[in-house]
Amino acid sequence: MGSPFVEMFSRIGISWAAGLINFVVITAAVSGANSAIYSSSRMLFKLGSDHEVPGWFARLSKRLVPNVAILTIATGILAGLGLNLLLTALNHHVDNLFVIVYSSSVLPGMVPWFVILLAEWRFRRKNAAALAHHPFKMPGFPFTTYFAVTMLLIILVFMFINPETRIPVIIGSIFLIIIAISYVIKHH
Repeated sequence: MGSPFVEMFSRIGISWAAGLINFVVITAAVSGANSAIYSSSRMLFKLGSDHEVPGWFARLSKRLVPNVAILTIATGILAGLGLNLLLTALNHHVDNLFVIVYSSSVLPGMVPWFVILLAEWRFRRKNAAALAHHPFKMPGFPFTTYFAVTMLLIILVFMFINPETRIPVIIGSIFLIIIAISYVIKHH
């Protein structure tokens, strides 16, 4: 099944517009992948520099590029592509693999938002007097913070209810618990 925009333009006889939409979508996907490789390889490099992961992730090339981190991230993406091709070839019912992989990244992606919202709430409670006349105030605080946390929790509940995203949420939760426990053990 193709993009609804491509099908619409093809049906009304503007096939060049369908090609243009495909070009825009592919360009956006490649740009997003490039951005993901750049940012995640820099994070891996930083973790290597801080000795949070093996130090060889912090190696730089002669041009000061973190090649090991970039190649590791690119290898992970290539392994994901290979796994997708293998699983769809072996089992034709694995058409929701993208949903599984994408939804498994949603929970870890929500954690920073929870931390930001809770940190803002705590900071404002501890510094209420100093922030009374601050020129940059969050409109509707604290209700906007409560609303945002509530919406994030509702998303998680619906992801748990949905059979296609339940397993990734459970796996993501277990992963976050393991990471939290290992952090506490290492730093305390």
